[in-house]
Amino acid sequence: MFESAEIGHQISRKAYKEAEEKLRQALLEAQYQLLENKQRAVIVLINGVDGAGKGETVNLFNEWMDPRHIRTEAFATPEASGEDAPMGRPAMWRFWQVLPPKGHVGILFGNWYTDPIVQHALGHDKEARFDERLTDIRAFERMLTAEGVRLVKLWFHMTKEGVAKRFKALEKDPKTAWRVTAHDWDRLKHYGSFVPISSKALRKTSTGEAPWLVIDGSDPNYRAITAGQYLLDNLLRAVQPLAAPAGTGHAAPPPPPPLDGRSLLATQDYTRTLDRSTYEDQLERLQGRLNKLLRAPEWKRRSLVLVFEGMDAAGKGSTIRRITQALDARHYRVIPVAAPNEAERAQPYLWRFWRYLPRWGHTTMFDRSWYGRVLVERVEGFCTEPDWTRAYDEINAFEEQMTQAGTVVVKFWLSITQEEQLKRFEARQNTPHKVHKITADDWRNRDKWPLYARAVDDMMDRTSTDIAPWHIVASDDKRWSRIEVLRLLCERLEAALGAKG
Repeated sequence: MFESAEIGHQISRKAYKEAEEKLRQALLEAQYQLLENKQRAVIVLINGVDGAGKGETVNLFNEWMDPRHIRTEAFATPEASGEDAPMGRPAMWRFWQVLPPKGHVGILFGNWYTDPIVQHALGHDKEARFDERLTDIRAFERMLTAEGVRLVKLWFHMTKEGVAKRFKALEKDPKTAWRVTAHDWDRLKHYGSFVPISSKALRKTSTGEAPWLVIDGSDPNYRAITAGQYLLDNLLRAVQPLAAPAGTGHAAPPPPPPLDGRSLLATQDYTRTLDRSTYEDQLERLQGRLNKLLRAPEWKRRSLVLVFEGMDAAGKGSTIRRITQALDARHYRVIPVAAPNEAERAQPYLWRFWRYLPRWGHTTMFDRSWYGRVLVERVEGFCTEPDWTRAYDEINAFEEQMTQAGTVVVKFWLSITQEEQLKRFEARQNTPHKVHKITADDWRNRDKWPLYARAVDDMMDRTSTDIAPWHIVASDDKRWSRIEVLRLLCERLEAALGAKG
């Protein structure tokens, strides 16, 4: 893919100055229009051969546009930065944190392409692992573009001889000698393996929605105008009115309803109960068992994510409290999830959950979660059908990334009958210290019970995986439900740690 970049493209200084003046004005106008529209974010990925002008180009972008609305981030490889899979979080976690909101531009050095290419070029990752990481990148970028992000992928290329010549020229000048390090020369030794691996990465990830542009870095004038014009073209596309909501397009149809009309939730046994004495005995025993598991030495390199979903008044909050009673308050966090706020709506829908992933030795509990995309957003029409149908695959990929980083993902659906829900609604409405728990939306949602039941069936079918299975817990009796959740949680942790109950 680098042949045209090795021709030695050039433009004159005069042509550069003429083009620069018009380009700067156009870029600034397009940037402000992007900021005003707030319908898309633009992410610029800066990659390529060391010495090919990546840094100089980014400096120009910040000079030509308003840097107050540009977030420029540079990342070293995890080894070089002293990180180890960001303390147990997924490899993509550090990039998730810096995505620009809609209306803004983000420029990312050393982004999600750098580590896969470097690790394979140095022989640390085999071909199969490299291919796997490229597949993950394609899926991630597909999600970003579906969520309204415009990806501008720039690869700056030079021949090995051209890079060596540039390094020597920089070293000769005392003012620029600091820009060339021993690490740069060492990396140049791997040029022969680096280039074909990079070419494969570009070939496999240059897609219709996120193509690569390879730029010849040998002439600064040509490099700057080519990169700037391509950025302008993408900014202008990003500010065009959306023909359809982000995410629409081709998508697999939703799964058909069961032919016999039976739902998964209707088949649960809601008759099981526990008396108070038995409940209190088992609660104390299971809380002690849980505490011991989370203090195990092996847990220093593991983390826990708990997901609680269920119909309104199913007992999620009270169950979470029984879990937190067994934990060290310094090592857990409970995230109650409501409708997204303005800042969250300006990001991909998973962004507000990415932020809260725990580091090693810690636990995060989500009272409602990313499954809102395939539940409430689906049923209430807050997103398009293509949005929620593609979300199943995105959710599975997200949970797989967590487990690969050492996170144990445990998901509970607390299931109650319509009759029990009505009793709890009425009790809340008639109890002064509980009346805040009941809203008009809760009553309205009861009318959509069949739609939610169908959505739950589809969710279970498509997202209950071997690495993150769903646990359905019949919760008409709160005491039995809490004990069952604690028992299942301890069993999952014991299996993950290889412990015995």
